[in-house]
Amino acid sequence: MKKTKSLYHGHRFPAAVISHAVRWYFRFQLSLRDIEELLFEGGVIVSYETLRRWCDKFGAGFAHRVKAARRKPGSTWHLDEVFVTLRGEPYLLWRAVDQHGAELDILLQKRRDKAAAKRFFKRVLAACPNAPRRIVTDQLRSYPAAKAEIPELANIKHVFVKACARVNNRAENSHQPTRERERRMRGFRDPDRTQAFLSSFGPIRQHFALKRHLLCASLYRKQLATRFAGWHRITGLTQDPSNF
Repeated sequence: MKKTKSLYHGHRFPAAVISHAVRWYFRFQLSLRDIEELLFEGGVIVSYETLRRWCDKFGAGFAHRVKAARRKPGSTWHLDEVFVTLRGEPYLLWRAVDQHGAELDILLQKRRDKAAAKRFFKRVLAACPNAPRRIVTDQLRSYPAAKAEIPELANIKHVFVKACARVNNRAENSHQPTRERERRMRGFRDPDRTQAFLSSFGPIRQHFALKRHLLCASLYRKQLATRFAGWHRITGLTQDPSNF
C-alpha cells in the first residue's frame, strides 16, 4: 500500500514549528519578525523570509480545511463592502458573513457596480452551494440588480439596512479585525497578496476567536482546547505540539 506523502515533505523544520508559526501569524497581530523572535526564544532559528514562505504555502490550505471542518453556514447572509487603500489607490473589500458572524468569503475589487456585486455573489455561492433564506445588505443598488440576474438568488428574500459608519450589525462589525490588522501592518500594498492574506486570515482567526465574554472560564478553556485539537488534525500534527 502506497504511503501518503506528508504535508510537510521536503521541509527541514518539524511540522509543529511550521504549524505554530502559521497560526501565530494569522491569529495574532504579529509581524513575521515578531514570530522569528518568539521561535528564537524557543531555540528555533529561522528567518522571517522563510516564515513568509510558510504562510504563503500553508495559509490557504489550512484556511480551506478550517472552513470545511466548521459547522454548516447559517441561513442568513450579511453582505457589505468597505474601502481599503493599496498604495494610494482605493479598492473595495467585499465580505459576506452569516448570522453567527462566520466569514463566508471575501473579494477585493476595484469597482462597486452590478458586475462586481454579481461576481461576488457567484463567489459566495461557490463557497456555500446552499442558497440562503435571506440576504441582508446596505442600500447599494448594485446588490438587487446583480441578485436578480442569478437564478439561485433571484427569489431569495432581500432585506436592506441603513448604510452608516459604526452601525452595530453583523456586516459592519465583521470589518473590525481587518481594520485592526491593516493598521498593524501599516496598510496593505499588493492586491493579489492582500486577497491571499485576508482569505486565510479570516477563517484561521475565527477558528480561535471564541466569544469569551459569553463563556465562563472553565467552558472557555474547554472549547478552546477543542479548537486546538481540531487545528492539530487540520495541520496534520502527529506528535505533541508543545515540543518543537
